[in-house]
Amino acid sequence: MGAEIVALPYAPDALEPYIDRQTMEIHHGKHYATYVANYNKAIEQAPALAQASLESVLANQCAKAPDAIKTAVRNNGGGAVNHALFWQMLKPKGGAPPSGPLGDAIRSTFGSQEQFQTAFTAAAIGRFGSGWAWLVARAGKLEVLSTANQDSPLMDGLVPILGLDVWEHAYYLKYQNRRADYVAAFWNIVNWDFVAERFRAVK
Repeated sequence: MGAEIVALPYAPDALEPYIDRQTMEIHHGKHYATYVANYNKAIEQAPALAQASLESVLANQCAKAPDAIKTAVRNNGGGAVNHALFWQMLKPKGGAPPSGPLGDAIRSTFGSQEQFQTAFTAAAIGRFGSGWAWLVARAGKLEVLSTANQDSPLMDGLVPILGLDVWEHAYYLKYQNRRADYVAAFWNIVNWDFVAERFRAVK
């Protein structure tokens, strides 16, 4: 089975002016593609993993992976699954706050959509170095956290609902060292329909 490259569900320039075409082309075609290729290469040493889903391989801190390839599986498998979700969590002309069960859960958990965005933004800006900010479901309840490098919430048994890549390769061409500006721009292109579907599946 291994990992497969998920195509962008929109044109590379569709998220402008918030994320530029060149960044999307490099991010998807180079960085993400490399994670997928390196994961598939790593599991050549453990043929049983080729028949397992990427999510199951990452579960329980990559418990299925032999020690010799565990780091490669963690880094590249995490990068593959995180990005496959990330592309779908974005869309042109997104950003309208969610309603329905997800909107209710956000308000119940955080107090308001604005307070949720403040907490998520803090997680994204506060992540030192490279990593991700996440809205996750833990036993059906929402929580904001961040992970280092390409670690996925799936490794801890959590379900990623919304994620933001804060590696510099995700924003440096346009925003340079202004991560806060990139995070602020992100709220204009969130695909809340996709995020709400993920939450409904958890519930």
